[in-house]
Amino acid sequence: MRLLRLITFPFSIIYDFATTFRNKLYDLNILESKEFKTPCIVVGNLSTGGTGKTPQIEYLIRLLQEKYKIAVLSRGYKRKTSGFLIANQKTTVEDIGDEPFQYFKKFSKIIVSVDSDRKRGISQLEELKNPPDVILLDDAFQHRKIKAGLAILLTSYNNLFCNDFLLPAGNLRESRKGAQRAQIIIITKCPDDLNEENKTEIIEKLKPLKHQNVFFTRIGYDNDLKGSSSENLNSFKGGEVVLVTGIANPKPMLNYLSKNEIVFHHFNFPDHYAFKNKDIDTIEKAFSEIQSNKKTVLTTEKDYVRIFAKFKNLHYLLIKTQFITDQLRFDNIIKNYVEQSSRDR
Repeated sequence: MRLLRLITFPFSIIYDFATTFRNKLYDLNILESKEFKTPCIVVGNLSTGGTGKTPQIEYLIRLLQEKYKIAVLSRGYKRKTSGFLIANQKTTVEDIGDEPFQYFKKFSKIIVSVDSDRKRGISQLEELKNPPDVILLDDAFQHRKIKAGLAILLTSYNNLFCNDFLLPAGNLRESRKGAQRAQIIIITKCPDDLNEENKTEIIEKLKPLKHQNVFFTRIGYDNDLKGSSSENLNSFKGGEVVLVTGIANPKPMLNYLSKNEIVFHHFNFPDHYAFKNKDIDTIEKAFSEIQSNKKTVLTTEKDYVRIFAKFKNLHYLLIKTQFITDQLRFDNIIKNYVEQSSRDR
């Protein structure tokens, strides 16, 4: 890995120059960042995925949906459609992508939309007969054509952006200086035993600016499984589970299953993987070879929306973002921004 980084490092320098130059053009207003009348909250990162954007978006939805009409605008990664699209009852996962489809199935009160051009997407949402009160922009931190009112930057505990390199030597999409655009920085996927000393060390590494608020979260799992039937994770102790993941970082899930003494055989696919028939056949074969009656195919919620029709016995683990401390302070920052911005409209 170190040799590969050395080989690709010159390309990272070129990439750094290109992205820094682009950001400078926006900072100097040579390239325009459009500000919209609707309160817009960006949730994104500096790295290429695996920081927990989906559960963070869902946290914001739960926080705001009772008082405000919410729209989520996503790129719709790997969807088979193009342009601006709002999800409806006929929409499939292929139409809008797995993460937007998950939002749509999970939250009935919100608008779920996709458009690779976020500027166009926001304009379309504002032109609706009943426009949203607030727009959540999923994975749009690098989308400088829009000027969001509040930017939330995520970085995972085991891969802080301050320890990473730019593509292709590392995983960063832009220079670490890009973090300065965020009002909130959240360290995600923290261990349960994170203490104040650990927090202080991380904050010192990140070097946040005076206007930036830093929070720490972990992944919370629900042992009540969803899917083809109602089951509890503990019911599979003493048996075996076929685990299927197509996410950027399945390690927290693996650790959680091991901690709960669940024996599993793991099929690990790339993020947003398009499952083929031969993959399904291989997984089904592994499932059929398990001798115990305590068995199931287990997956993530994001993967479930893409493969649920392919299995008779399939469950998924629900996850939520949980703040280790300062949850009320975070909630108040979000609510105050939306309320103030709504009054300004």
